[in-house]
Order: sequence, then structure tokens, then C-alpha cells
Amino acid sequence: LVKLGNGHFKKKLYYRDNLSMFKLKLSKQGEKLIQLYEKMAKEGYSRTDGVEVKKAFSDFELRKFRNLCKEKITKNSIKTVLDYGGGGSNWEEPNFEPLTGESAKKFFKIDEVNTFEPARNLMDKKTSDCVICMDVLEHIFIADVPNVIDELFSLSKNLLIINVACYKAAAILPNGENAHITVRSPAWWKGAIDTVAVKYPNIEVMLICSNTFKTGVIFETFKANDWLENTNYSTDFKYTTFK
Repeated sequence: LVKLGNGHFKKKLYYRDNLSMFKLKLSKQGEKLIQLYEKMAKEGYSRTDGVEVKKAFSDFELRKFRNLCKEKITKNSIKTVLDYGGGGSNWEEPNFEPLTGESAKKFFKIDEVNTFEPARNLMDKKTSDCVICMDVLEHIFIADVPNVIDELFSLSKNLLIINVACYKAAAILPNGENAHITVRSPAWWKGAIDTVAVKYPNIEVMLICSNTFKTGVIFETFKANDWLENTNYSTDFKYTTFK
């Protein structure tokens, strides 16, 4: 707790670790989950169909949304990216774009990419023009979701791109639970993100929610400032579907 000037106390969401950087304070369940994901990254995991996967978290989840995201990244003149929960994504590897053989970094014309992935001990959270968070939030313990969303916004200077899986995973945690531990509807995630967005009114948000691996909804991009400058009180949201 942090004591305020009025004598009241406010819960502290961040603390400084030995590297003198702000570190998000997770619940005890959240900390234990990171240990489980570390184990999966090192040793592999079992699937619900009985298949054993040795190379965990190696898919570049951004690839299937690359053309959609490129439009926003180009429009906002993004030059630095933080890949939050990037797993095994390799931004330098060729053939991210199969037609040209370009790496992700070249495809998006990015100058600098940093990856935060605690399961692989990649702990650099560098404030960037754009924060990309693909297939991460469904792996977060529900009590930690608001604080993690807040951190995503706080690390972005301009654009925040989020993809959330709204379905059970094929992967199983080492404790026997499904790896997608917080499965909620697209509308639930939209509401969770909207309530944090008001604290960061100038950050543009793109939210993609997958109902299955190949289908889902793409919400219309927005800034909370759009609401604040509107003369009306009611707010609506629009979305398109993808298959």
C-alpha cells in the first residue's frame, strides 16, 4: 500500500525490482502460472488429443493477422514495437510474409522490436510506439487481467494491438488444467479493455477476438478520446467477423 497525501492508502500495482525497472505485481496464482508456463517452454506439454508437443509456444501468432495489422502500423508510422508475451516469435526470421520472404521486422518496416516473455526469461518491457499482445490475455489469471491490461496501455505511446482467444486451448498445463484459463466472450474482453482505455485516451486500440482458431471478430479501432470529445452520452461499438 502507498500512503496518499490525504492520509488514505492506495494499493500499489507496480514495484521496482533489482534491475530498477517497474515490474507488475501479480497475484500468487499469477506467479505460479508463470512457473507452469516456464516448465512448458522448457519441457513441452501435452494436448487434449494426447499428442505430446516438444517445442512449445513457437508459433508466430501475429502472422495470420499480418495484413490487417500492417494497415494500422503503417498509418501510425510505428517504428518501435514491444511484443508482450511474444513466446517464440522471431521478428528477424525470413518468410514471415511467404510471398516476399520478408521477416516481420521488414514486412512492418519496424526499426526496433523488444520482446517480453517471462516464460523464456525475456524481461525487457520497453515503452514503444506500438504494443502487440497476441494470444496472451486468456493465459492470465482473472484477478490479474485488469492490471495486465493497464500495463499494456502504459507501455504504448501510440497503438495497442490485442488478440484474445475466446475458446479452450489444445494445450494442457502441467497441473492438468486447460492452458486457456480465462475464457470469456468477445464482448466481455471489449468491456474489460474499454474500462482501462479511459485512463489512456490517446492510445489507439485494435482488438481481435478469436472464437476458434480460424474465426472471430475484429472490433472497430478506437481511442477513448473519441468518447470524451463526443457530444452524445451513449457509446456503441462496431465489429466485423472473419473466417
